[in-house]
Amino acid sequence: SPQVQPFLPQWLAQPKRVQKRIKDNLCPIKDVLGIHPRLLKKLEMNGIESFFPVQAEVIPAILQSASNGYLMGQGGYRPKDICVSAPTGSGKTLAFVIPIVQVLLDRVVCHVRALVVLPTKELAQQVSKVFNVYTDGTGLKVVLITGQKPFAKEQEMLVQKKVTGYSSLADIVVATPGRLTDHIRQTPGFSLTQLRFLVIDEADRMIDDMHQNCLNQIVKAAFQVENDSGSNMIFQRTKPGPVTAASSCSPQIPLQKLLFSATLTQDPEKLQQLDLFQPRLFTSVYSEKKTLGDGTETEQETNNKYTLPEGLSQCYVPCNLNSKPLLLLYFMLTMKFTRVLCFTNSREASHRLFLLVQAFGGVTVAEFSSRLLPSERQKTIKEFEQGKVQLLISTDATARGIDVKGVNYVINYDAPQFIRTYIHRVGRTARAGKVGVAFSLVLRIQERRFLRMLRDAGIQDIKKHPVKGNSLKPLVQQYEGALCKLEKTVK
Repeated sequence: SPQVQPFLPQWLAQPKRVQKRIKDNLCPIKDVLGIHPRLLKKLEMNGIESFFPVQAEVIPAILQSASNGYLMGQGGYRPKDICVSAPTGSGKTLAFVIPIVQVLLDRVVCHVRALVVLPTKELAQQVSKVFNVYTDGTGLKVVLITGQKPFAKEQEMLVQKKVTGYSSLADIVVATPGRLTDHIRQTPGFSLTQLRFLVIDEADRMIDDMHQNCLNQIVKAAFQVENDSGSNMIFQRTKPGPVTAASSCSPQIPLQKLLFSATLTQDPEKLQQLDLFQPRLFTSVYSEKKTLGDGTETEQETNNKYTLPEGLSQCYVPCNLNSKPLLLLYFMLTMKFTRVLCFTNSREASHRLFLLVQAFGGVTVAEFSSRLLPSERQKTIKEFEQGKVQLLISTDATARGIDVKGVNYVINYDAPQFIRTYIHRVGRTARAGKVGVAFSLVLRIQERRFLRMLRDAGIQDIKKHPVKGNSLKPLVQQYEGALCKLEKTVK
């Protein structure tokens, strides 16, 4: 049956396309117009000489939208919201950090003017680190609120009570949804009425039902009337609407939304909930024209909703339930894979597999799940990045969007049930133009569904990689020993 195509608004139907091939399309940082010399120097000090395509497109777009300073210009000129859909590891974080820091460089009074919301503590930490690098020495204050510190401590970091009232201690707040909502509700003096940028990273996750409420709260707080001495009334914002004489005469701080994701939903209704203003979409997710041998072009419309990193090779291994643990051990011990990130579908499965590999011996292994404290997780990642741990067994929740350096292999120990999960898992390797391999262990009963899921997403270059039973034989005896050992510990 022909699929019903939803009617796409123009901005979704005709996005600004960004080059996919990172390596061939690097852009020297000096060629991107309008970046402050101070930030150029910081980029160079951090070893960044060129921008990825996404950065080269998006940074100028955000800067240009604030070219009239951050108060709205005459005539009610209001910046357009921006959506960016680009694969994992293509540099989305810098694409918003640089322009936001630059726009706020000459602020005089400290107010929360940029708010970045991320789904997990790890991601929030990662992003605040990047902000700290680029705000260092500028006087701009970045505050991270993820619930890792006691609530009262976070309150002290956000606001200061003075005789004259409350004053903000943060220009840029990086937060996870739950904790942010708590501060909006319970922290006196925490105000978003001067908010200029709202960045929603991993936007598809954030549009999900549980976080939708958080986004509504932010917007409500941003448009709230300040009820202190009334002196702020001239800056009272109106929700965007038609430009009227009244709305264009009082200067207002526009609130601009910047959405980033590797799998930005194409579902217009979901995006509608975000109430975007004349949005512009930048995407490197699209079908490409291929030139055939005879010089004619064909449009390869494989319905490419997702792009995968360029240096990624994908394989799948048909197997049965009993051979899965043996296959993992075979890859680690016989094939000598190093720096492997291995995904299971649950905390329990992760933990069990971790204990099993540990009992088998010969592999430095660690688990990475919500069972661990954030500090333990940081330590584990560090050890993995230093090569002290060769196999990291993880759940999806923990690994979403996290930038683990130097992953050579991703192994889907449990085949993912959703295409998005697949994209995010395999995107942990082959980041920033490097190469990497993804192996999926697929039970024979799952094989058809798994391949169809990839095919529907336009992913056709996955190779079948059978492993012969004979290759696993040498491991069997020691494996059965490990199982017995495990049974005893579990009891």
